[in-house]
Amino acid sequence: MLLAGAAALVLSILASVLGGGSSQAAVLPWALLALVAAADLGLSLSRRKVLSFDVAPEVSIGETVALRLDVSNAPAALRGRLDWPDGVRGPADFAFDPAGEGDEPGGQGRARATILCRAVRRGVWSLDHLWLFWRSRLTLFEFIPRLSFGAEIRVVANVRQVQSGEITTTVVSTLFGVKENRAIGEGSEFHQLRDFVPGMDVKTIDWKSSARRRSLVAKELRAERNHHVIIALDTGFLMREEVAGLPKIDHAVTAALATAWAAIIGGDLVGYYAYDVRPRTFAAPQAGRAAFARLRSLTADLSYVSRETNHMLAMTELNARTPKRSLIIVFTDFVDTTSAELLIETIGILARRHALIFVTLRDPETEALVETAPDTMQDVAMLVAADQSISERRLVHERLARLGVTVVDARPDHVTARLISAYLDIKAREVI
Repeated sequence: MLLAGAAALVLSILASVLGGGSSQAAVLPWALLALVAAADLGLSLSRRKVLSFDVAPEVSIGETVALRLDVSNAPAALRGRLDWPDGVRGPADFAFDPAGEGDEPGGQGRARATILCRAVRRGVWSLDHLWLFWRSRLTLFEFIPRLSFGAEIRVVANVRQVQSGEITTTVVSTLFGVKENRAIGEGSEFHQLRDFVPGMDVKTIDWKSSARRRSLVAKELRAERNHHVIIALDTGFLMREEVAGLPKIDHAVTAALATAWAAIIGGDLVGYYAYDVRPRTFAAPQAGRAAFARLRSLTADLSYVSRETNHMLAMTELNARTPKRSLIIVFTDFVDTTSAELLIETIGILARRHALIFVTLRDPETEALVETAPDTMQDVAMLVAADQSISERRLVHERLARLGVTVVDARPDHVTARLISAYLDIKAREVI
């Protein structure tokens, strides 16, 4: 349209400059342009567009879901654009493909598009409008209508490992073996007496019972159950930092839910504690699947906080709420050794009474900076800063380990497996 208007303007100026009878012809290019534009509009007009969509109502954070769009009365070469909410990411614009069915005269038919979008924030996110874009038949006009959308996507914590049975298989095979009975000599809780047979450990003989029965009898022990396991989640602003495409708090929630399920399968009671600038939520340890359902519901309501965490207040409150010796799994983060001083002190106080697992997440991008040879002075500066950050984190972890705290420092894709292994090891060693 701009090119045609420019050409009409040039012709009009030439007609005016030449004068005479040609000056009256100056209006002809504009009349011709108006006629062509009217014809283009007439050829391009179509019935109202109707949008239908199909998307999963619920998706786990970090996963990709397919959004399918179907537009009726669609012209050729149709494109679309969506205003993505903060919790869902997808392509800025995309093309529709002809459906190939129900085509109408004039090229109008159905068009479909499948868009892959990734969930990056927990919550309920709505897609309000879809912008369509296409050109007229003679490419003089561009049509950009807006269609009401109204789709909702609920992004929840990732519990795929729990649903798949992977964790259940790991815990049952590790704690209980192929058979339900525990092997003699493991654990500290009395299970039953049985006849002593050659090959059994002599230390398992119960001499008093053997004297009463006048035959050798051995004790069978098993690991103690019904321990208290507390999931403590730091929701401060440091946990909002994105690692591997997701905030640290969401990686922590995924690992926490997986470990909670492992503890429930192992016969323990699971509790929950969330804190930032002050204690937020505390749920007393509870057994069974109801504990997992409650924990999943509580973590779904966690908000992304922009305030600094008060570790002293939070750990003091947790220590007061858990008089019985428990296994406390703390998910948190720190910047350097200076900011971690108070954190180490409070964790040390808590470790005097309870067994602790301290969980932090490594940043793959920071580690990649250290492993990559620098090319410029800026790269050298970044390498030095990254190496200093990793060294300071290692110093904090070593200090915590000397206090008797089990440290799990792993990448987001490895933290769940490492944490469950640490829990099973603590349970097998009867540390709780």
